[in-house]
Amino acid sequence: GEGCRTVPLAGHVGFDSLPDQLVNKSVSQGFCFNILCVGETGLGKSTLMDTLFNTKFEGEPATHTQPGVQLRSNTYDLQESNVGLKLTIVSTVGFGDQINKEDSYKPIVEFIDAQFEAYLQEELKIRRVLHTYHDSRIHACLYFIAPTGHSLKSLDLVTMKKLDSKVNIIPIIAKSDTISKSELTKFKIKITSELVSNGVQIYQFPTDDESVAEINGTMNAHLPFAVIGSTEEVKIGNKMMKARQYPWGTVQVENEAHCDFVKLREMLIRVNMEDLREQTHTRHYELYRRCKLEEMGFKDTDPDNKPFSLQETYEAKRNEFLGELQKKEEEMRQMFVQRVKEKEAELKEAEKELHEKFDRLKKLHQDEKKKLEDKKKSLDDEVNAFKQRKTAAELLQSQGPQAGGSQTLKRDKEKKKTRERYF
Repeated sequence: GEGCRTVPLAGHVGFDSLPDQLVNKSVSQGFCFNILCVGETGLGKSTLMDTLFNTKFEGEPATHTQPGVQLRSNTYDLQESNVGLKLTIVSTVGFGDQINKEDSYKPIVEFIDAQFEAYLQEELKIRRVLHTYHDSRIHACLYFIAPTGHSLKSLDLVTMKKLDSKVNIIPIIAKSDTISKSELTKFKIKITSELVSNGVQIYQFPTDDESVAEINGTMNAHLPFAVIGSTEEVKIGNKMMKARQYPWGTVQVENEAHCDFVKLREMLIRVNMEDLREQTHTRHYELYRRCKLEEMGFKDTDPDNKPFSLQETYEAKRNEFLGELQKKEEEMRQMFVQRVKEKEAELKEAEKELHEKFDRLKKLHQDEKKKLEDKKKSLDDEVNAFKQRKTAAELLQSQGPQAGGSQTLKRDKEKKKTRERYF
Protein backbone atom coordinates (compact mmCIF):
# COMPACT_ATOMS: atom_id res chain seq x y z
CA GLY A 1 0.00 0.00 0.00
CA GLU A 2 0.94 3.69 -0.07
CA GLY A 3 1.62 3.72 3.68
CA CYS A 4 4.35 1.07 3.39
CA ARG A 5 7.92 2.22 3.66
CA THR A 6 11.07 0.51 2.45
CA VAL A 7 13.56 -0.19 5.20
CA PRO A 8 17.17 -0.72 4.01
CA LEU A 9 19.08 -3.63 5.53
CA ALA A 10 22.23 -2.89 7.48
CA GLY A 11 23.79 -6.13 6.21
CA HIS A 12 23.12 -9.37 4.33
CA VAL A 13 20.34 -11.44 5.94
CA GLY A 14 19.88 -14.26 3.46
CA PHE A 15 16.20 -14.50 2.49
CA ASP A 16 17.26 -13.89 -1.12
CA SER A 17 17.93 -17.66 -1.20
CA LEU A 18 14.20 -18.41 -0.77
CA PRO A 19 13.66 -19.01 -4.52
CA ASP A 20 16.58 -21.45 -4.53
CA GLN A 21 15.12 -23.27 -1.51
CA LEU A 22 11.76 -23.47 -3.28
CA VAL A 23 13.36 -24.81 -6.47
CA ASN A 24 15.40 -27.43 -4.58
CA LYS A 25 12.35 -28.61 -2.65
CA SER A 26 10.19 -28.79 -5.78
CA VAL A 27 12.87 -30.67 -7.72
CA SER A 28 13.30 -33.22 -4.92
CA GLN A 29 9.53 -33.76 -4.69
CA GLY A 30 9.07 -33.97 -8.45
CA PHE A 31 6.15 -32.68 -10.50
CA CYS A 32 2.98 -34.12 -11.92
CA PHE A 33 1.16 -33.13 -15.09
CA ASN A 34 -2.04 -34.60 -16.50
CA ILE A 35 -3.10 -34.23 -20.13
CA LEU A 36 -6.51 -35.15 -21.52
CA CYS A 37 -6.59 -35.83 -25.28
CA VAL A 38 -10.10 -35.42 -26.68
CA GLY A 39 -10.80 -36.18 -30.30
CA GLU A 40 -12.23 -38.67 -32.72
CA THR A 41 -10.58 -42.05 -33.27
CA GLY A 42 -7.75 -41.90 -35.81
CA LEU A 43 -6.79 -38.22 -35.40
CA GLY A 44 -3.30 -39.11 -34.13
CA LYS A 45 -3.67 -38.45 -30.38
CA SER A 46 -1.22 -41.18 -29.32
CA THR A 47 1.31 -40.29 -32.02
CA LEU A 48 1.28 -36.62 -30.98
CA MET A 49 1.89 -37.55 -27.33
CA ASP A 50 4.82 -39.76 -28.35
CA THR A 51 6.21 -36.88 -30.44
CA LEU A 52 5.68 -34.24 -27.71
CA PHE A 53 7.57 -36.16 -25.02
CA ASN A 54 10.00 -37.88 -27.39
CA THR A 55 8.97 -41.23 -25.90
CA LYS A 56 7.18 -44.33 -27.17
CA PHE A 57 4.21 -44.73 -24.82
CA GLU A 58 2.56 -48.14 -24.86
CA GLY A 59 -0.99 -48.48 -26.12
CA GLU A 60 -2.99 -50.20 -28.80
CA PRO A 61 -4.83 -48.35 -31.58
CA ALA A 62 -8.55 -48.16 -30.79
CA THR A 63 -11.13 -49.63 -33.17
CA HIS A 64 -14.22 -47.80 -34.44
CA THR A 65 -16.56 -50.39 -32.91
CA GLN A 66 -16.81 -49.04 -29.35
CA PRO A 67 -20.43 -49.01 -28.03
CA GLY A 68 -19.71 -45.82 -26.05
CA VAL A 69 -16.97 -43.37 -25.06
CA GLN A 70 -14.42 -44.71 -22.58
CA LEU A 71 -11.49 -42.94 -20.96
CA ARG A 72 -8.15 -44.73 -20.89
CA SER A 73 -5.63 -43.39 -18.38
CA ASN A 74 -1.91 -44.21 -18.26
CA THR A 75 0.69 -42.78 -15.88
CA TYR A 76 4.41 -42.64 -16.66
CA ASP A 77 7.47 -41.52 -14.68
CA LEU A 78 9.70 -39.41 -16.93
CA GLN A 79 13.14 -38.02 -16.11
CA GLU A 80 14.84 -35.11 -17.88
CA SER A 81 18.16 -33.83 -16.45
CA ASN A 82 17.52 -33.97 -12.70
CA VAL A 83 13.78 -33.17 -12.89
CA GLY A 84 11.22 -35.95 -12.45
CA LEU A 85 7.75 -35.72 -13.99
CA LYS A 86 4.83 -38.02 -13.25
CA LEU A 87 2.91 -37.70 -16.49
CA THR A 88 -0.66 -38.98 -16.90
CA ILE A 89 -2.14 -39.20 -20.39
CA VAL A 90 -5.90 -39.72 -20.61
CA SER A 91 -7.35 -40.56 -24.01
CA THR A 92 -10.97 -40.73 -25.16
CA VAL A 93 -11.52 -44.16 -26.73
CA GLY A 94 -14.42 -44.38 -29.19
CA PHE A 95 -15.17 -40.63 -29.20
CA GLY A 96 -17.27 -39.74 -32.25
CA ASP A 97 -17.70 -43.37 -33.39
CA GLN A 98 -21.36 -43.78 -32.36
CA ILE A 99 -24.32 -43.03 -34.60
CA ASN A 100 -26.00 -41.11 -31.78
CA LYS A 101 -23.32 -38.74 -30.45
CA GLU A 102 -25.71 -36.84 -28.14
CA ASP A 103 -24.14 -38.01 -24.86
CA SER A 104 -20.52 -38.40 -26.02
CA TYR A 105 -19.33 -35.57 -23.74
CA LYS A 106 -20.85 -37.06 -20.54
CA PRO A 107 -18.15 -39.69 -19.75
CA ILE A 108 -15.46 -36.99 -20.20
CA VAL A 109 -17.23 -34.53 -17.84
CA GLU A 110 -17.83 -37.33 -15.32
CA PHE A 111 -14.13 -38.31 -15.44
CA ILE A 112 -12.93 -34.73 -14.84
CA ASP A 113 -15.44 -34.30 -11.98
CA ALA A 114 -14.37 -37.64 -10.46
CA GLN A 115 -10.75 -36.38 -10.23
CA PHE A 116 -11.92 -33.13 -8.59
CA GLU A 117 -14.11 -35.12 -6.18
CA ALA A 118 -11.20 -37.38 -5.19
CA TYR A 119 -9.05 -34.31 -4.41
CA LEU A 120 -11.90 -32.64 -2.48
CA GLN A 121 -12.44 -35.78 -0.39
CA GLU A 122 -8.71 -35.80 0.44
CA GLU A 123 -8.94 -32.12 1.41
CA LEU A 124 -11.94 -32.73 3.68
CA LYS A 125 -10.26 -35.54 5.63
CA ILE A 126 -9.17 -34.94 9.23
CA ARG A 127 -5.70 -36.33 8.44
CA ARG A 128 -4.70 -35.01 5.04
CA VAL A 129 -1.68 -36.19 3.07
CA LEU A 130 -1.87 -33.71 0.18
CA HIS A 131 1.94 -33.45 -0.08
CA THR A 132 2.16 -37.15 -1.03
CA TYR A 133 -1.26 -37.34 -2.74
CA HIS A 134 -1.11 -38.22 -6.45
CA ASP A 135 -2.98 -35.31 -8.00
CA SER A 136 -5.03 -36.75 -10.89
CA ARG A 137 -6.86 -33.53 -11.81
CA ILE A 138 -6.65 -32.73 -15.53
CA HIS A 139 -4.32 -29.78 -16.12
CA ALA A 140 -4.63 -29.45 -19.90
CA CYS A 141 -7.13 -30.68 -22.46
CA LEU A 142 -5.77 -30.96 -25.99
CA TYR A 143 -8.87 -30.87 -28.18
CA PHE A 144 -8.13 -32.48 -31.55
CA ILE A 145 -10.12 -30.94 -34.40
CA ALA A 146 -10.55 -32.95 -37.60
CA PRO A 147 -8.79 -31.26 -40.56
CA THR A 148 -11.98 -30.71 -42.62
CA GLY A 149 -11.05 -27.19 -43.70
CA HIS A 150 -14.67 -26.07 -43.36
CA SER A 151 -16.05 -25.56 -39.85
CA LEU A 152 -16.26 -27.19 -36.45
CA LYS A 153 -18.54 -30.18 -36.05
CA SER A 154 -21.48 -29.73 -33.68
CA LEU A 155 -19.98 -32.59 -31.58
CA ASP A 156 -16.81 -30.49 -31.08
CA LEU A 157 -18.73 -27.34 -30.16
CA VAL A 158 -21.03 -29.12 -27.68
CA THR A 159 -18.14 -30.99 -26.03
CA MET A 160 -15.91 -27.91 -25.72
CA LYS A 161 -18.81 -25.88 -24.31
CA LYS A 162 -19.41 -28.55 -21.64
CA LEU A 163 -15.68 -28.76 -20.76
CA ASP A 164 -14.59 -25.11 -20.78
CA SER A 165 -15.54 -24.43 -17.12
CA LYS A 166 -13.83 -27.63 -15.93
CA VAL A 167 -10.51 -27.78 -17.78
CA ASN A 168 -7.97 -25.67 -19.71
CA ILE A 169 -8.85 -26.32 -23.38
CA ILE A 170 -6.12 -25.93 -26.01
CA PRO A 171 -7.65 -26.55 -29.47
CA ILE A 172 -5.37 -28.10 -32.08
CA ILE A 173 -5.94 -29.01 -35.71
CA ALA A 174 -4.78 -32.61 -36.08
CA LYS A 175 -3.00 -33.98 -39.18
CA SER A 176 -2.79 -30.44 -40.53
CA ASP A 177 -0.60 -31.54 -43.46
CA THR A 178 -3.83 -32.67 -45.18
CA ILE A 179 -4.91 -29.02 -45.69
CA SER A 180 -3.21 -26.48 -47.92
CA LYS A 181 -1.70 -23.35 -46.33
CA SER A 182 -4.35 -20.92 -47.58
CA GLU A 183 -7.16 -23.25 -46.47
CA LEU A 184 -5.49 -23.69 -43.08
CA THR A 185 -5.43 -19.92 -42.42
CA LYS A 186 -9.14 -19.63 -43.32
CA PHE A 187 -9.90 -22.72 -41.19
CA LYS A 188 -8.17 -21.21 -38.15
CA ILE A 189 -10.13 -17.95 -38.50
CA LYS A 190 -13.38 -19.92 -38.94
CA ILE A 191 -12.72 -22.04 -35.82
CA THR A 192 -11.87 -18.97 -33.70
CA SER A 193 -15.00 -17.09 -34.80
CA GLU A 194 -17.19 -20.15 -34.14
CA LEU A 195 -15.72 -20.59 -30.64
CA VAL A 196 -16.31 -16.90 -29.84
CA SER A 197 -19.87 -16.86 -31.24
CA ASN A 198 -20.76 -19.98 -29.23
CA GLY A 199 -19.23 -18.59 -26.03
CA VAL A 200 -16.59 -21.31 -25.68
CA GLN A 201 -13.81 -20.20 -23.32
CA ILE A 202 -10.51 -21.72 -24.44
CA TYR A 203 -7.29 -21.41 -22.44
CA GLN A 204 -5.45 -18.15 -23.03
CA PHE A 205 -1.69 -18.18 -22.44
CA PRO A 206 -1.02 -15.69 -19.58
CA THR A 207 0.31 -12.26 -20.46
CA ASP A 208 0.52 -10.77 -16.94
CA ASP A 209 4.11 -11.93 -16.38
CA GLU A 210 6.55 -9.61 -18.21
CA SER A 211 9.05 -12.36 -18.99
CA VAL A 212 6.52 -14.39 -21.08
CA ALA A 213 3.95 -11.70 -21.96
CA GLU A 214 5.30 -11.09 -25.48
CA ILE A 215 5.68 -14.73 -26.55
CA ASN A 216 2.32 -15.73 -25.01
CA GLY A 217 0.53 -12.77 -26.62
CA THR A 218 1.93 -13.81 -30.02
CA MET A 219 0.99 -17.46 -29.46
CA ASN A 220 -2.59 -16.62 -28.44
CA ALA A 221 -3.02 -15.17 -31.94
CA HIS A 222 -1.83 -18.49 -33.45
CA LEU A 223 -4.52 -20.62 -31.75
CA PRO A 224 -5.70 -23.19 -32.70
CA PHE A 225 -2.31 -24.81 -33.38
CA ALA A 226 -2.05 -26.82 -36.60
CA VAL A 227 0.05 -29.86 -35.68
CA ILE A 228 1.60 -32.98 -37.18
CA GLY A 229 2.92 -35.90 -35.15
CA SER A 230 5.57 -38.42 -36.15
CA THR A 231 8.08 -40.60 -34.34
CA GLU A 232 9.73 -41.49 -37.65
CA GLU A 233 13.19 -39.98 -38.12
CA VAL A 234 14.36 -38.95 -41.55
CA LYS A 235 17.83 -37.69 -42.54
CA ILE A 236 17.52 -34.14 -43.85
CA GLY A 237 20.85 -32.64 -44.85
CA ASN A 238 23.21 -34.06 -42.26
CA LYS A 239 20.68 -34.10 -39.39
CA MET A 240 18.11 -36.69 -38.31
CA MET A 241 14.73 -35.02 -37.92
CA LYS A 242 11.21 -36.14 -37.05
CA ALA A 243 9.28 -36.05 -40.28
CA ARG A 244 6.58 -37.63 -42.42
CA GLN A 245 7.59 -38.78 -45.88
CA TYR A 246 5.13 -38.57 -48.75
CA PRO A 247 5.55 -39.35 -52.46
CA TRP A 248 5.54 -35.59 -53.12
CA GLY A 249 8.01 -34.61 -50.37
CA THR A 250 8.82 -34.57 -46.67
CA VAL A 251 6.93 -32.74 -43.89
CA GLN A 252 9.20 -31.80 -41.01
CA VAL A 253 7.44 -31.95 -37.65
CA GLU A 254 9.83 -29.52 -35.96
CA ASN A 255 9.94 -27.03 -38.82
CA GLU A 256 7.76 -24.03 -37.91
CA ALA A 257 7.20 -23.27 -41.59
CA HIS A 258 5.55 -26.71 -41.96
CA CYS A 259 3.39 -26.84 -38.80
CA ASP A 260 2.82 -25.44 -35.27
CA PHE A 261 4.17 -28.47 -33.41
CA VAL A 262 7.13 -26.55 -31.94
CA LYS A 263 4.79 -23.72 -30.85
CA LEU A 264 2.55 -26.24 -29.05
CA ARG A 265 5.51 -27.91 -27.32
CA GLU A 266 6.93 -24.54 -26.23
CA MET A 267 3.59 -23.25 -24.92
CA LEU A 268 2.39 -26.47 -23.28
CA ILE A 269 5.59 -27.76 -21.70
CA ARG A 270 8.40 -25.21 -21.65
CA VAL A 271 6.58 -21.94 -20.91
CA ASN A 272 3.12 -22.52 -19.39
CA MET A 273 3.05 -25.94 -17.74
CA GLU A 274 3.11 -24.43 -14.23
CA ASP A 275 0.41 -21.90 -15.16
CA LEU A 276 -1.81 -24.71 -16.46
CA ARG A 277 -1.37 -26.53 -13.13
CA GLU A 278 -2.08 -23.34 -11.21
CA GLN A 279 -5.16 -22.45 -13.29
CA THR A 280 -6.55 -25.94 -12.72
CA HIS A 281 -6.25 -25.50 -8.95
CA THR A 282 -7.23 -21.84 -8.52
CA ARG A 283 -9.95 -21.61 -11.18
CA HIS A 284 -11.51 -24.91 -12.23
CA TYR A 285 -11.08 -26.85 -8.99
CA GLU A 286 -12.16 -23.87 -6.89
CA LEU A 287 -15.35 -23.54 -8.96
CA TYR A 288 -16.11 -27.26 -8.53
CA ARG A 289 -15.33 -27.09 -4.78
CA ARG A 290 -17.50 -24.02 -4.26
CA CYS A 291 -20.47 -25.52 -6.11
CA LYS A 292 -20.10 -28.82 -4.25
CA LEU A 293 -19.92 -27.16 -0.80
CA GLU A 294 -22.86 -24.87 -1.62
CA GLU A 295 -24.85 -27.96 -2.64
CA MET A 296 -24.03 -29.41 0.78
CA GLY A 297 -25.34 -26.20 2.39
CA PHE A 298 -22.03 -24.53 3.33
CA LYS A 299 -21.89 -20.74 2.79
CA ASP A 300 -19.50 -17.94 3.77
CA THR A 301 -22.28 -15.51 4.79
CA ASP A 302 -25.63 -15.88 6.53
CA PRO A 303 -28.87 -14.27 5.17
CA ASP A 304 -27.83 -10.94 6.80
CA ASN A 305 -24.48 -10.96 4.90
CA LYS A 306 -22.56 -11.53 8.14
CA PRO A 307 -19.54 -13.87 8.15
CA PHE A 308 -20.51 -17.47 8.77
CA SER A 309 -17.83 -19.74 10.16
CA LEU A 310 -17.40 -23.32 8.97
CA GLN A 311 -17.95 -24.57 12.53
CA GLU A 312 -21.26 -22.67 12.85
CA THR A 313 -22.35 -23.95 9.44
CA TYR A 314 -21.40 -27.49 10.41
CA GLU A 315 -23.27 -27.23 13.73
CA ALA A 316 -26.32 -25.72 12.02
CA LYS A 317 -26.28 -28.51 9.40
CA ARG A 318 -25.79 -31.09 12.17
CA ASN A 319 -28.72 -29.70 14.20
CA GLU A 320 -30.81 -29.57 11.05
CA PHE A 321 -29.87 -33.16 10.30
CA LEU A 322 -30.66 -34.28 13.88
CA GLY A 323 -33.98 -32.42 13.68
CA GLU A 324 -34.78 -34.15 10.40
CA LEU A 325 -33.75 -37.46 11.97
CA GLN A 326 -36.02 -36.92 14.98
CA LYS A 327 -38.84 -35.87 12.68
CA LYS A 328 -38.37 -39.02 10.61
CA GLU A 329 -38.21 -41.13 13.81
CA GLU A 330 -41.47 -39.55 15.03
CA GLU A 331 -43.08 -40.11 11.64
CA MET A 332 -41.94 -43.74 11.72
CA ARG A 333 -43.23 -44.13 15.29
CA GLN A 334 -46.59 -42.61 14.31
CA MET A 335 -46.70 -44.84 11.26
CA PHE A 336 -45.88 -47.86 13.44
CA VAL A 337 -48.66 -46.95 15.93
CA GLN A 338 -51.06 -46.39 13.03
CA ARG A 339 -50.09 -49.74 11.50
CA VAL A 340 -50.55 -51.48 14.88
CA LYS A 341 -53.98 -49.86 15.27
CA GLU A 342 -54.94 -50.86 11.74
CA LYS A 343 -53.73 -54.39 12.42
CA GLU A 344 -55.66 -54.55 15.70
CA ALA A 345 -58.80 -53.29 13.96
CA GLU A 346 -58.29 -55.93 11.24
CA LEU A 347 -57.82 -58.65 13.89
CA LYS A 348 -60.93 -57.47 15.80
CA GLU A 349 -62.91 -57.49 12.57
CA ALA A 350 -61.63 -60.96 11.77
CA GLU A 351 -62.46 -62.10 15.34
CA LYS A 352 -65.95 -60.62 15.06
CA GLU A 353 -66.49 -62.36 11.73
CA LEU A 354 -65.21 -65.60 13.31
CA HIS A 355 -67.62 -65.26 16.25
CA GLU A 356 -70.50 -64.54 13.89
CA LYS A 357 -69.58 -67.56 11.79
CA PHE A 358 -69.31 -69.68 14.97
CA ASP A 359 -72.76 -68.46 16.12
CA ARG A 360 -74.23 -69.22 12.67
CA LEU A 361 -72.71 -72.67 12.69
CA LYS A 362 -73.89 -73.24 16.30
CA LYS A 363 -77.45 -72.18 15.36
CA LEU A 364 -77.30 -74.33 12.24
CA HIS A 365 -76.10 -77.22 14.37
CA GLN A 366 -78.92 -76.67 16.86
CA ASP A 367 -81.52 -76.48 14.06
CA GLU A 368 -80.13 -79.65 12.52
CA LYS A 369 -80.13 -81.33 15.94
CA LYS A 370 -83.78 -80.24 16.55
CA LYS A 371 -84.78 -81.53 13.11
CA LEU A 372 -83.08 -84.83 13.88
CA GLU A 373 -84.79 -85.04 17.27
CA ASP A 374 -88.20 -84.27 15.67
CA LYS A 375 -87.56 -86.90 13.02
CA LYS A 376 -86.47 -89.39 15.69
CA LYS A 377 -89.63 -88.62 17.70
CA SER A 378 -91.85 -89.08 14.65
CA LEU A 379 -90.02 -92.31 13.82
CA ASP A 380 -90.44 -93.49 17.44
CA ASP A 381 -94.15 -92.67 17.23
CA GLU A 382 -94.40 -94.61 13.99
CA VAL A 383 -92.52 -97.53 15.56
CA ASN A 384 -94.89 -97.46 18.58
CA ALA A 385 -97.95 -97.28 16.33
CA PHE A 386 -96.57 -100.11 14.24
CA LYS A 387 -95.95 -102.17 17.36
CA GLN A 388 -99.53 -101.55 18.54
CA ARG A 389 -100.92 -102.59 15.17
CA LYS A 390 -98.71 -105.63 15.19
CA THR A 391 -99.90 -106.60 18.69
CA ALA A 392 -103.53 -106.09 17.65
CA ALA A 393 -102.97 -108.16 14.53
CA GLU A 394 -101.33 -110.92 16.52
CA LEU A 395 -104.24 -110.85 19.00
CA LEU A 396 -106.76 -111.09 16.22
CA GLN A 397 -104.84 -113.91 14.65
CA SER A 398 -104.81 -115.86 17.94
CA GLN A 399 -108.60 -115.39 18.44
CA GLY A 400 -109.51 -116.13 14.84
CA PRO A 401 -109.32 -119.99 14.64
CA GLN A 402 -111.74 -120.52 17.61
CA ALA A 403 -114.48 -118.22 16.32
CA GLY A 404 -114.13 -119.61 12.82
CA GLY A 405 -114.56 -123.29 14.01
CA SER A 406 -117.92 -122.70 15.83
CA GLN A 407 -119.33 -120.89 12.80
CA THR A 408 -118.43 -123.88 10.57
CA LEU A 409 -120.25 -126.32 12.95
CA LYS A 410 -123.31 -124.12 12.85
CA ARG A 411 -123.25 -124.06 9.03
CA ASP A 412 -122.85 -127.83 8.87
CA LYS A 413 -125.84 -128.35 11.21
CA GLU A 414 -128.03 -126.02 9.11
CA LYS A 415 -127.01 -127.80 5.87
CA LYS A 416 -127.81 -131.20 7.47
CA LYS A 417 -131.27 -130.03 8.53
CA THR A 418 -131.96 -128.71 5.04
CA ARG A 419 -130.97 -132.00 3.44
CA GLU A 420 -133.16 -133.97 5.94
CA ARG A 421 -136.14 -131.77 5.06
CA TYR A 422 -135.86 -132.47 1.38
CA PHE A 423 -134.96 -135.98 1.57
